[in-house]
Amino acid sequence: MARLNVKIKDLALKNPVMTASGTFGYGLEFADLMPLDGIGGIIVKGTTLKAREGNDYPRMAETASGMLNCVGLQNKGVDYFCKHIYPQIKDIDTNMIVNVSGSSPEDYAECAARIDALEKIPAIELNISCPNVKDGGMAFGVTCAGASSVVKAVRERYHKTLIVKLSPNVTNIAEIARAVEAEGADSVSLINTLMGMAIDIEKRKTLLSINTGGLSGPAVKPVALRMVWQVAKAVKIPVVGLGGICTAKDAIEFLMAGATAIEIGTANFLDPTVSIKVRDGINDWLDSHGCKSVQEIIGVID
Repeated sequence: MARLNVKIKDLALKNPVMTASGTFGYGLEFADLMPLDGIGGIIVKGTTLKAREGNDYPRMAETASGMLNCVGLQNKGVDYFCKHIYPQIKDIDTNMIVNVSGSSPEDYAECAARIDALEKIPAIELNISCPNVKDGGMAFGVTCAGASSVVKAVRERYHKTLIVKLSPNVTNIAEIARAVEAEGADSVSLINTLMGMAIDIEKRKTLLSINTGGLSGPAVKPVALRMVWQVAKAVKIPVVGLGGICTAKDAIEFLMAGATAIEIGTANFLDPTVSIKVRDGINDWLDSHGCKSVQEIIGVID
């Protein structure tokens, strides 16, 4: 067995495999299908200060080598999470990380502060990049000033590991990454979904209720890999890579491009045990190539 453990600031992961927000529920939904303690972390679904109904249906559509979604951060709010969900997940033996979103820097900061008080939530992933929400999300993530304003507000009130999730719908993602690093981000994760659209030509209407949505799945992997490589060279903080990862080979590519850890998203819908398979596949590859630790391959691509 190769050593698979990695660190993101003070956050110790037993292996570099995590599940992406919005694709794995709160982890509980998968407990009968795979050992939740077998992976490095679970990033639970997006949480906001107040409850959100999300967008109207239809809000998911299949595309070539991927899927579109415009779920819109449907959740019951941070207080519901703290009271009802946290007690159910706090003793899962892996890193339970909450994805936080909001409509203003103040909303983000207040939501983060309430999660900060939860002893067994060691980190949050700050979603400044979701393209599905009309009053926030993408607007913050596409400019240095907007991204900085949210991270600065949250950093003042959140004291644990802060991962900032970046939008790919920008001209220069490395600039955004440097901006959030300067405001105190401990890590960046990328990429969130790419903005896309699909049309039903018989009905002459779009397949999603709000016309556009976030594209995920294998189709986005080459873009995600390129952006992870660029950002890893631009910042000193750890990078978490995601976007179309379905196999151990995919994950290893992201690690070689500079990611310290990876997240698996859309592939969970196809195979709920994929994260365990990717973990084992990484180990097998390292063993077969004479590597004693995953650290030996992180960032080897110049």
